[in-house]
Amino acid sequence: MRELGEVLRENREVYIEALKRLLAIDTHDIGHGIQGGLEREGQEYMAELLSSMGAEVVRDPMREETIRECFERYEEGNLGHNQENRFNVYGTFKGTAGGRSLLFNGHIDVMPADEAEGWTSPPFRPEIRDGRLYGRGAADMKAGLMASAMAVRLLKDAGCDLPGDVIITSVCDEEGGGNGSMQAVMSGLTADGAVNCEPTDGKLILAHMGWVFFKVDFEGKACHSGEKKNGVSAIEKAIKVIGALNEMEHTWLLTYKHALLPAPSLNIGVISGGEAGSTVAGECSFSTCVHYLPGLMDQGQVVREFTETVERAAKSDAWLESHPPVISIYQTGKGFEMEEAHPLVDAMKRVYEETKGTHIRVCGSPFGCDSRLWRNIAGIPVIQFGPGRGSECHAVDEWVSVESYLEAILIYAKLILEWGK
Repeated sequence: MRELGEVLRENREVYIEALKRLLAIDTHDIGHGIQGGLEREGQEYMAELLSSMGAEVVRDPMREETIRECFERYEEGNLGHNQENRFNVYGTFKGTAGGRSLLFNGHIDVMPADEAEGWTSPPFRPEIRDGRLYGRGAADMKAGLMASAMAVRLLKDAGCDLPGDVIITSVCDEEGGGNGSMQAVMSGLTADGAVNCEPTDGKLILAHMGWVFFKVDFEGKACHSGEKKNGVSAIEKAIKVIGALNEMEHTWLLTYKHALLPAPSLNIGVISGGEAGSTVAGECSFSTCVHYLPGLMDQGQVVREFTETVERAAKSDAWLESHPPVISIYQTGKGFEMEEAHPLVDAMKRVYEETKGTHIRVCGSPFGCDSRLWRNIAGIPVIQFGPGRGSECHAVDEWVSVESYLEAILIYAKLILEWGK
């Protein structure tokens, strides 16, 4: 077997080109996956790439009934998404020595690039400038997905046999809440360990927050603003409820602390209502995302306390008591935690130190992802590590450092060997 670092340097342009080809394919979700997604061409590319490398490839069409089953059994599932022409790709490379298997998880879908005019270069025309590879999905998370595939290629290029099976999962609809990985898990995909390849800023992520998206609709009574006394402003009623929710958030901040994660939070991200400055608003709504702490809080508690807070505020107002706000939930995801005292974590620490000459920093992530599904439902030991920075996710001029991508390939390859012993 040849030295992996040497082989990586010899083949770096080949590995970079594989990622650039994937970045050039527009695979964005439509309406957070609710209206569908354009993953098909990207998934065909991944299927052909993995097959050409010797993997056993499975195309798994997305199925609403599978997501519904996941929702009913595990309270995980974003129902009613358009699944036309959407499918997961699983590539399995067979090991030769009966070692432990390792699954790599990455999503092919990306956020839309609606602000394309603000990009320095077109979002789906990948370009390298000053050591950065720009393009929609570069950090989130095509670099991580491709790095896992290229790690297997690196081992093959170096003449190294795989000690255990390696499974590459390229899934759909992650930006819509994780339906692709839910389907993979419900289809029985498993391994002795898993790596979620989301960007981690060079850190090892062992926890992430759970989340619930709420929308609250208010009814008012519209009239001319000159006769405001004859109307009821739905905007003002919404503000009253928002104040109560902010008090709830403050209580959480004082109550819950997690060693790896920030405090729980509630963000009013969208508010809309009314027609004109001269009209009392007859309707208003706001949308919010609540992030909560795994282990200390759960989804049921968050829904209950949110609902009780809105209802309590409504009962203190004569209009809202007779015209109660309507609460709906349009996306959820549970939290993730992985114990640090685990052989998979130990293997990752050894590989990172060997590669970088320093200890890896262990922390948590405020961003939710598919790690929770492989840990909570599949019951697989999971670590989260991937090229790129979380701050680049969904951003204009999204980029990933070329060196962090190549470094991830090397670390993943070494982890396959270390874990598979």
